[in-house]
Amino acid sequence: MARIAGVDLPRNKRLDIALTYIYGIGRTTALSILDTVGIDWTKNTDVLSNEEVNLIRVEIEANHKVEGDLRRDVTQNIKLSLIHISEPTRR
Repeated sequence: MARIAGVDLPRNKRLDIALTYIYGIGRTTALSILDTVGIDWTKNTDVLSNEEVNLIRVEIEANHKVEGDLRRDVTQNIKLSLIHISEPTRR
């Protein structure tokens, strides 16, 4: 079972679908990651080699904000927007 960004990828799923289990990666991003790394998107997660998993992991860590980092940023942005909304406006 492949583990990327703290998430266990599901078994017996195509890679483009399996990568969407990671928070912050949708279908389009998954396809672009696989194109960048050079792995066929129709391949199942069961047949991934350790080298291929490492290539995907390195690409995601280097160029994409996912899981904890993304959740923290979203939470901070929501809190900041709530603070700005609740401030009284001056004229």
